[in-house]
Amino acid sequence: MQKSSTCSFMYGELTDKETSEKVRQTFENYEMNSFEILMYKKNRMPVWFFVKIAPIRNEQDKVVLFLCTFNDITAFKQPIEDESSKGWAKFARLTRALTSSRGVLQQLAPAVHKGENVHKHSRLAEVLQLGSEILPQYKQETPKTPPHIILHYCLFKTTWDWVILILTFYTAIMVPYNVSFKTKQNNVTWLVVDSIVDVIFLVDIVLNFHTTFVGPGGEVISDPKLIRMNYVKTWFVIDLLSCLPYDVINAFENVDEGISSLFSSLKVVRLLRLGRVARKLDHYIEYGAAVLVLLVCVFGLAAHWLACIWYSIGDYEVIDEDTNNVRLDSWLYLLGETVGTPYRFNISGSSRWEGGPSKDSVYITSLYFTMTSLTSIGFGNIAPNTDGEKIFAVAMMMIGCESISFFVI
Repeated sequence: MQKSSTCSFMYGELTDKETSEKVRQTFENYEMNSFEILMYKKNRMPVWFFVKIAPIRNEQDKVVLFLCTFNDITAFKQPIEDESSKGWAKFARLTRALTSSRGVLQQLAPAVHKGENVHKHSRLAEVLQLGSEILPQYKQETPKTPPHIILHYCLFKTTWDWVILILTFYTAIMVPYNVSFKTKQNNVTWLVVDSIVDVIFLVDIVLNFHTTFVGPGGEVISDPKLIRMNYVKTWFVIDLLSCLPYDVINAFENVDEGISSLFSSLKVVRLLRLGRVARKLDHYIEYGAAVLVLLVCVFGLAAHWLACIWYSIGDYEVIDEDTNNVRLDSWLYLLGETVGTPYRFNISGSSRWEGGPSKDSVYITSLYFTMTSLTSIGFGNIAPNTDGEKIFAVAMMMIGCESISFFVI
């Protein structure tokens, strides 16, 4: 019905406000209580209900459902001298009300065995009072699985999925940065961290071959053969490419530059794992705070990716390979002149252009430019000058306009 469990839509002018407030507080405080309240049918006919509310807890002692029973006690509330209540009509209403109440009690009452006759009266009193010790628990039946198969909703797999989620975001940040800035992992610390990430992704592949999944009909599939076939057809290839040790290969100094660039480009395949992340975050969409955090993360991640592309365009165009001259209108050259680290030509040594702004300064400036462009602010202190820069800036402003219109709508 998509209505509140308080049934406030059935309240009327004679409904006691104090009682309705107690009903609301019972739900909010996860309490157990019972009330007599006057409600109204759709045709505005008043009906008295004896309402019993009881919270249902799961195995973690968390309230997941409410058990609400409504007994029609209108016949008991009507005065005896009422003409409409005399005779067989009154008797029929009383019988119907008592039968309904008795049926509810039979559903709530536990089965009494032969050896428990002495406790019959006390247990009936507990039923009438809706004692918490007789309330049912809402538990999901654990399906029977082979010993080496892991349930996809168990605590270990849930924790493991959060670890993979965090490492996927780490990969989504570091991979574009390493590819665009062409950083070789000579730092031993970062090389060890990236190697650990690769090993964890490899272990994730092994676990996915032994994890249940939900079938088309909503059933839990625990057959090992079906699990392997499903994983091979879906995410296996992407997960395999994402766990290859590209950083370890690039760490060797004798690797050919072309092969190194190829391996660095293949690392972008890891970003496809974000599709799995999007599926896992679907059930958080109903929470406003979670949606706000996700939108901020998506906006920051998009600005980071665009900043890496913006730097790649400037790094490709700042040195004209045909004439071996620096382009004076490139944003990287202008940034170097502004921060006091200009490009200079090494005549005596490598006969190549050297210098320029540091990578930290370049990344911060790139991120600043993409943020201002996506938000349509554009202060103008960092501006596109070459054709490639202008085309990219136009595309980025279109993305920013689409994003803003999507958020507003």
